[in-house]
Amino acid sequence: MAYTATTTHGITVFARIADFAAKVKEAYTLRAEFNRTYSELQSLTDRELNDIGVRRCDIKDIAHDHVYCS
Repeated sequence: MAYTATTTHGITVFARIADFAAKVKEAYTLRAEFNRTYSELQSLTDRELNDIGVRRCDIKDIAHDHVYCS
């Protein structure tokens, strides 16, 4: 006697693809925000960065924290 196990657990292939696409879109959106923040801070002069209390070597960490840790 042969048994067939078919379980979908309510998730179809299309739902998985849609979920994956949404995650990719979110990742691109976050990366674009990181790039924008990083570029804006990089474009400031050393004096302007000093006025706001930011060291140039910390710009990458600040941009990362702003986007991914907030």
